[in-house]
Amino acid sequence: MKLYLDDVRPTPENFQRVYNFDEFVKFIADKGLPNFISFDHDLGEEKTGYDCAKFLVDYCLDQNLKLPEFYVHSQNPVGKENIEKLLDNFNKFKDNFR
Repeated sequence: MKLYLDDVRPTPENFQRVYNFDEFVKFIADKGLPNFISFDHDLGEEKTGYDCAKFLVDYCLDQNLKLPEFYVHSQNPVGKENIEKLLDNFNKFKDNFR
């Protein structure tokens, strides 16, 4: 299962879509972690894709799970870099404690 987080762009084929932070959290709570997540940063509201990535890290820590594969498709270069660094650093942290 692949998840696409974006409030504007069309959903790619074979992805399930969420538009905002609340839908992202609900999706994971209801269906568990997808195999792959594609992140946008700017979601047209107060919470961003970075907030979703922080939730994902906390969820994986609490559940002792690996992060799913991910890609950040955001056109916001600073937001994209922040999400990538957060998730990459979490992966490095988890790798050091296995």
